Amino acid sequence: MYKPKLEKDIRCPLEYGLDIFGGKWKSRIICVLAEKKVLRYSSLRKEMTNITDAVLATTLKELIADGIVQRQQFDEIPPKVEYCLTDKGRSVLPILQSICRWSGAYHRENSEYIHSQCQKCDYKCENSSD
Repeated sequence: MYKPKLEKDIRCPLEYGLDIFGGKWKSRIICVLAEKKVLRYSSLRKEMTNITDAVLATTLKELIADGIVQRQQFDEIPPKVEYCLTDKGRSVLPILQSICRWSGAYHRENSEYIHSQCQKCDYKCENSSD
């Protein structure tokens, strides 16, 4: 796994949060797992668009290390592994939905391409009373 040469210099809670669920792929993986609940690697890979196996595997390892995603391995042949959100991972959903609401007000005006998971997140945001 990739190890940065310099340790992260996180100085405030906002930086910590953005490190945990920021970036191109982490929030998408969280949204897919929130909708689908439990997925095997191949199913998660199919739900994601334009992600390489290396990036998906690395991102999942980071999310697991941060306690956002749980990896469950079953002792069977062929090997079976499932991924799901932890309680900590589910606690990120309202934050991502708030970002989704804010971004949706500006992003839609300039984009004709919307990821299917984003459409579902928008729907949940607009119709959520939680």
